[in-house]
Amino acid sequence: MTATIHTVAVEKASGELAREQQLAWKLAELATRAKDAPQDDEAVAMAKNRIIDNAAIALGAANETAVKVARADALASQGTGSATIWGLTEKFAPVPAAFANAVAVRFLDNDDCYLAAEYSHPDDNISPIIAVGQQLGVSGADMLRGVVVAYEVHVALVGTGDGTGICLHKHKVDHMTHIAAGTAAGLSSMLGLTTEQTYHAINFAVHNAISSRQSRKGDIGAQKEFVPGFSAEISIKAVHHAMHGLKGPNPVYEGVDSIIRRFLNGRDDDSAVYKIELAEPGVDALANIMKTYPKQHAFEYQGQAIIDLALQLRDQLPKQGDGIDLDQIEKIVLETSHHTHHVIGTDANDPQKIDPDSPRGTLDHSIMFAIARCIQTGEFHKDRAYQMTASEKDELRALMARIETQFDQRWEDLYHDQDPNVQAYGGRMIVTLADGTEVADEKTRANAHPGGDTPWQRADYEAKLADYTKDLVSDNERARFIAAVNDMDSLSGDALAEINLIVDAGTLDTPATRGIY
Repeated sequence: MTATIHTVAVEKASGELAREQQLAWKLAELATRAKDAPQDDEAVAMAKNRIIDNAAIALGAANETAVKVARADALASQGTGSATIWGLTEKFAPVPAAFANAVAVRFLDNDDCYLAAEYSHPDDNISPIIAVGQQLGVSGADMLRGVVVAYEVHVALVGTGDGTGICLHKHKVDHMTHIAAGTAAGLSSMLGLTTEQTYHAINFAVHNAISSRQSRKGDIGAQKEFVPGFSAEISIKAVHHAMHGLKGPNPVYEGVDSIIRRFLNGRDDDSAVYKIELAEPGVDALANIMKTYPKQHAFEYQGQAIIDLALQLRDQLPKQGDGIDLDQIEKIVLETSHHTHHVIGTDANDPQKIDPDSPRGTLDHSIMFAIARCIQTGEFHKDRAYQMTASEKDELRALMARIETQFDQRWEDLYHDQDPNVQAYGGRMIVTLADGTEVADEKTRANAHPGGDTPWQRADYEAKLADYTKDLVSDNERARFIAAVNDMDSLSGDALAEINLIVDAGTLDTPATRGIY
């Protein structure tokens, strides 16, 4: 492995940092050199898995209000381009198609993850890459390379160990900034742009992709689901403008008024330094995608192992008929990391997180809800978990009030361990029953994690697709789509324009009012 650590520090005076020393240039070099380097077979296979995953979760959310609105926004561009939208037969312009698909993919909070210095959903990069690839008629091999490169850059920025990565959330900056960089790099590599063009595309994209994390606070609606849609739009336009010779703001990371200087560590410390580990295309395999992990459950990633643990513990709890005697549960304590405790646990001090009447965007970030719902029903399905009767809500409200999270240094250390074979996002759960008996167990990683009890394989992605598109897509249509993804390496531009799952007629809703478009 010859990957090198690139040091990123803010300029002391404007213009003192040579372009070749800037992070955006280094990322651009990685993206452009990848075109002439052999691809890693495992990384390509995983890219195909994640395209299947995107299709599953996008169509699984197809009739959610936010997704319907995003899809309706694209209707004005119908017939003006070659990009497709999951579920539709028509063709659209690439920007609105990418926007609609990206919103659909993110809505269920069931897309893949990677957590290090920063948090991320790396498959946010896929929708714009497919849309632009379809629009410009690239080959399947080029499209897959674009996905692999986008993941490579995105994961590198999030951090790959040894103190690397650029943390955004500490400064309440949303992770769209890293998505945009990855997408711009992936698009540029797919299209075979020069290093200069790619450099300006990354600068454009990153500069315009700063937003706050207020989308995850307050009365949450669809704000956070729209973030990857805006990132897709920003990145596509950034690449388009760079292709026309326009220059992006530079140096976007290191400048005296740059992202780092004005929003991140450089705001308070002129000597702030970040480290980014970058592979050498042609020498190192571009395989950062293999470090990322899928989501089995439609919930924030820090809850994946906890959901598996709650379902595992449920079998040991007192039964009442076909269910659990919830009245016999005195309290539940989850010992876990700071993030799980502070952001989605009781230390968030957010009354909405223990109210089953809260919107889905709040409940899928409440570990109290996840634990209680798993114990109540014995499953955590993307739809049924959030569809509750009045009596179920009453039971949940009472049970959630008896759930407490506690910070535990052991789980915090595991959370931040830089060794991917040690790093874990789990916890220890202790259920105290009315008679004083304790039922306890722990889980370090989600079952589906590459290091989990049952790491996901291709069959799991296909099963997720079948589940999430049940009653929407026929078996034959699913088989056609999977065959097309399997053959992407050899598909032409025309065939790639058909990689969209078509739902049965009449099953996609539209908003009651059309709005401005």
